[in-house]
Amino acid sequence: MDIVAALEAESGTTCVVGAGGKKTTLAALASRLDRAVVTATVRIPIFDDWVDRVVVTDDPVGVLDGVTADSFERDRGSDGAGWPLGLVPERERDDRYRGYEPATVDALAGFDVPVLVKADGARMRRFKAPAEKEPQLPTTADTVVSIASVHVVGEPLSASLVHRVDQVSEITGLSEGEEISAADVARVLASDRGGMKDVPDGATAIPLLNMVDDGDLEETAREIAAEIHDRADVPRVVLAEMRAEDPLVDVV
Repeated sequence: MDIVAALEAESGTTCVVGAGGKKTTLAALASRLDRAVVTATVRIPIFDDWVDRVVVTDDPVGVLDGVTADSFERDRGSDGAGWPLGLVPERERDDRYRGYEPATVDALAGFDVPVLVKADGARMRRFKAPAEKEPQLPTTADTVVSIASVHVVGEPLSASLVHRVDQVSEITGLSEGEEISAADVARVLASDRGGMKDVPDGATAIPLLNMVDDGDLEETAREIAAEIHDRADVPRVVLAEMRAEDPLVDVV
């Protein structure tokens, strides 16, 4: 099994939420798929450097409709260049694009191309719980990958590491400044107010524990995974180091 199979991203719509590696996860998946669309339902930092091109358009369906495998290869060269393709509605400022409404992303599900979606924000933090209007998941999502960095275990609950501290406190019972445990990470990822929030009926929820870059962190990740399985009905918990050449550490 590779990271694409572990996250069930070979086809359909895969949404990433949480904190601690959404962009690297999208990039890792996109680079390993023959064809993929990368898009967002929330703001997304500029990602032109890891897709073939980004098209800024109010009509992503029309763009994708015109990009069949044969015509895109013919237009972009015989080597098949042209994928992955980024689709966004607007460049908001120098460092980020806006995302589409979820219903617009729903319309992309009719094409035989994997769609990879950034569906919430975390302001570069490593752990989070969603706010009231998060995540922004399309109803056609096939897989929802909820991410957390194992590096937060043993660290204090603080805004420097955690996005939405108040929401994490509500789920875990932690007060700001208290140490985050493996069980606390599992509580958030397994909660319908956390990593499982608003997962569409029929979609598969897959927790992803990222930044597992040494043996001690792998042990911590396994502890989190066991706690998740005790709390939520998920097919697997994925352990990964998304910056590595081979990102998949294990599947638990």
